[in-house]
Amino acid sequence: MMAVHTSVFAAWLAGFTPVGFHAPWQRFNVDAGEWTTVAKSLGEGAGDLLALWGEADAVHMAVRAPPADPCVISLAVAPALASPASPLPALHPHAGEGREAANGGGKGSGCFPSVGRFHPPAIRLERAIRDLYGHMPLNALDSRAWLDHGQWGLDAPLGARISRPRRDPADYEFQTVHGHGLHQIPVGPVHAGIIEPGHFRFTANGETVARLEERLGYVHKGVDALLTGAALAKAARIVARISGDSTVAFSFAFSLAVEAALGIEAPPRAAVLRGVMAELERVANHLGDIGAICNDAAFALIHAHCGIFRERVLAASDLAFGHRLMMDRIVPGGVACDIAADGGVAVLAALDEIAPRFDEIVALYDDTPSLQDRTCATGRVAGDLVKRWAAGGHVGRASGRDFDARRDLAYPPYRGLSFTVPLYTAGDVDARLRVRIDEVRSSIGMIRDWLADLPSGPLVAPLPQAAGPREGIAITEAFRGDALAWLRLDADGSVARCHLRDASWFQWPLLEAAIENNIVADFPLCNKSFNCSYSGHDL
Repeated sequence: MMAVHTSVFAAWLAGFTPVGFHAPWQRFNVDAGEWTTVAKSLGEGAGDLLALWGEADAVHMAVRAPPADPCVISLAVAPALASPASPLPALHPHAGEGREAANGGGKGSGCFPSVGRFHPPAIRLERAIRDLYGHMPLNALDSRAWLDHGQWGLDAPLGARISRPRRDPADYEFQTVHGHGLHQIPVGPVHAGIIEPGHFRFTANGETVARLEERLGYVHKGVDALLTGAALAKAARIVARISGDSTVAFSFAFSLAVEAALGIEAPPRAAVLRGVMAELERVANHLGDIGAICNDAAFALIHAHCGIFRERVLAASDLAFGHRLMMDRIVPGGVACDIAADGGVAVLAALDEIAPRFDEIVALYDDTPSLQDRTCATGRVAGDLVKRWAAGGHVGRASGRDFDARRDLAYPPYRGLSFTVPLYTAGDVDARLRVRIDEVRSSIGMIRDWLADLPSGPLVAPLPQAAGPREGIAITEAFRGDALAWLRLDADGSVARCHLRDASWFQWPLLEAAIENNIVADFPLCNKSFNCSYSGHDL
């Protein structure tokens, strides 16, 4: 079968029959050969991998190849029973036992053709599937554990559930780097302040970084298991806590996915209030990041001012919606509460106070050569890498990838809204900072316009009873990039399966590329300019 290129992607899919009720995108069942065809096509640049996840008996892949609509490709995993002629290894190098006994009963683990073999952005996703479900990607380039650090007491907790002794969490085989004069610097997983845990293994030649390898998974919370079988109200609360700085964006995506599955839309007033909350979250986080980036370049003055700006936004959000982070305010069907009577005034007053002072801070950044000496040309990420990884948010737009889910996969209240998506090509710390600056200004404009013409009407649409299993998917634009939610609802309205994907899954690997050939001392600066989520990634 020939590779599927962008121009013929829609025609290729026309030969398949969509399965069940899956909205707003279609889902198709494919065989192993067709799955591999898609994987090869992704590797050739024919489209973007949006997500790759598993469940007990299948794996799913969300792909986007304009002008075709995005879709989900599903593959039933093949049995992976060991035999004397073709023994299968234990799931991880130190598991200590084989697979034969475990496969004798219950849900067995399966196998599927590796996507990462052809398209490297899928590698970590495949490793997570193998850890959680035990499904082995055939001919995978990396068979190491990813989320499983050896402390679960079993393999494949969401699949075959194979009991095994715990192993030393530090027993992890980092990639070997060869070269004269190289030395290694381990950093983390424990960091200073309130930074989440993650391990970074630097290989350096003097002060110059030759290679960085990350090890994440330290804040794995078992989100997939917690969501399975949960009632909608409980599931919504779990989703809101996946990554605290993106609580609005994830609640938004989850609610849109539920509404798509049930065939409803939130009322107009609720849709606009959702937009206001989403943009307030974006402004608050961008302001914090701008200050923190400058602080890591030893310019604390901008950090101090941006901290004050961020606090004003959070305080106004609290007055308007009763919670500084607006957690649990977006729910399936609409919003949980209306904006306070004086909430709009509080928000607008905060923005009016911040905007001119923020312009002064930006001018200070532009007029400080010693600061730009640290940020310009530091931590560059090439445009072809960003495109290959389909990296969103400030990471993608700073390196020339012109994608914003609010515009390109438009959803209320952004549908039909005209706004500028900032785009830079330098791909360095400075470019990532400037994307944030432009987005702060754009978001302030959106919030002002919405609050000036806030629709009246109900806050929530009633949720109908699901007629049999129904599936929905949605992507929202969080402050760090696109956040995806996919779910299947049972007939009783509970969540049969839900998968969330943070933008960080496709950004963390690019941080490894960004720091190459930079000095070790610039890692905090590069890292903060990405500001990937640990918790949102680790699930």
